[in-house]
Amino acid sequence: QGPEYESLDAEAERLLADIRADNPNLLRARKDYEPTSPRFVVEIDRERAAALGVTVADIGQTLQTHLGSRRVGQFIDQGEAYNVIMENRRDERSSAQDLETLYVEGRSGQLIPLSNLVSVSQVGEAASRERIDRQRAITVSATLADGYTLGEAVTWLDNWAGRELPPDFSTTYLGGAKEYLEANSALLFAFGMALLIVFLVLAAQFESFIQPLVIMLTVPLAVTGGLFGLEMIGSSLNIYSQIGLVILIGLAAKNGILIVEFANQLREEGRDLLTATLDASEIRFRPILMTGLSTAIGSAPLVLADGPGSESRTTIGVVILTGVTVATLFTLFVIPVAYSVLGRYTKTPNWMSRLLERQAENADGEPVTGAQN
Repeated sequence: QGPEYESLDAEAERLLADIRADNPNLLRARKDYEPTSPRFVVEIDRERAAALGVTVADIGQTLQTHLGSRRVGQFIDQGEAYNVIMENRRDERSSAQDLETLYVEGRSGQLIPLSNLVSVSQVGEAASRERIDRQRAITVSATLADGYTLGEAVTWLDNWAGRELPPDFSTTYLGGAKEYLEANSALLFAFGMALLIVFLVLAAQFESFIQPLVIMLTVPLAVTGGLFGLEMIGSSLNIYSQIGLVILIGLAAKNGILIVEFANQLREEGRDLLTATLDASEIRFRPILMTGLSTAIGSAPLVLADGPGSESRTTIGVVILTGVTVATLFTLFVIPVAYSVLGRYTKTPNWMSRLLERQAENADGEPVTGAQN
């Protein structure tokens, strides 16, 4: 998009040349602006017209009546109003030579041949001049080579536009590229909302903002594992892989919940923070390992599937398989360390009720301190 079609066409030609020279993965690149349709350009000799008393408006009305039509008045017949429209016969306006038969009225009333006041030339012009978002635009399109993703093509074009286009030019995407960008934006929003909702639910459950943060440390581990799986199979970050990453948020958080929840229970029983963390990690090792393996094995059919649509199922399956595996392995190290460091700044969800119970059990009725380690 830019100021004038001529300058737009020049930039579009530069883009096509760079595509053919530097990016063989964009095939059959073409533009929708081809100035090959014939067009007649009428140039008015304003000095001669002014000398003869003919205005530009008179010439314009004459050409409008000859090439199209013009309403000049109305007449009434039996109470009905009818427009009076002037236009030339079709067989008398089919060629440029027909302009020589036209006359305009001069200052003194004499008729002056229009051919004495104008010159007609034939040039090439595009069949249509497109506008996108009310701006002049030329669309460049291409076909992707096998193995070349739409995301890679969009990245290459964005880099080219940022490097080559003048400041008064802009770009936008249409068709499949526009749908791809909109889907990416929607899934990024969904990913962020999933993180926020899981965090808020955990904050309500644990009555703390620090313990949910400890649990959510498993999410980066799972996402890293999912991206590593995509790299192994040579896939890209598309809509299917992004769906798999959203699923990983819930699957990865459950391992952290098992450790933190059980560590809180041990702390309520009176154990210190470090002992509770180590015991929770040891006791919850088998449940975490079993749930992680069962989830990974459950995603194996998606990875091994073939047939129509298998590419999308394989992508989701690989993201879940590698993401859950990596999250399960590293959760046993990251969550205990983080909980042992940050847990000292938090209290367990039931610490107040435990404190009241101990006060009630104290025969002397004296407040009990140190009920929370």
